[in-house]
Amino acid sequence: MRKLIVAALFVAALIPAVALAADVTTTDASVVDRPNGGSETARALRAKQHREHVKKLRAERRARARQQAAASTASPALQAIAACESGGDPHAIGGGGAYRGKYQFDQGTWASVGGSGDPAAAPEAEQDSRAAMLYARTGASAWPVCGQ
Repeated sequence: MRKLIVAALFVAALIPAVALAADVTTTDASVVDRPNGGSETARALRAKQHREHVKKLRAERRARARQQAAASTASPALQAIAACESGGDPHAIGGGGAYRGKYQFDQGTWASVGGSGDPAAAPEAEQDSRAAMLYARTGASAWPVCGQ
């Protein structure tokens, strides 16, 4: 009788452990029903959603770049300089924070063309016009690497 009770307790203790292990297994490979009638594992669904999100972000970035290029009032020479200096990003910060904005102005150069405050915080049109002033004054030499 004692052996029967011990065996029953052993089985009773084993059943929750087996159920718990089965629950963990189904969580990792759980199946998610899709509206189109198919099914995917949760991990595959998350990966697919991530890829779609990244694809959307890249498309938005390309559209923003096209829009900036179309809206830019800068000459082709200045557009090339901006593309080299900052990738055309008016909010770019480089050189450990020393160079700022679309044309990577330092504070002294920015002030010399009438700019005030942070060049990277200035509207893109203002950065374009101040870069045009600098270009008219010194040519591409103000950008020793990208002006070549």
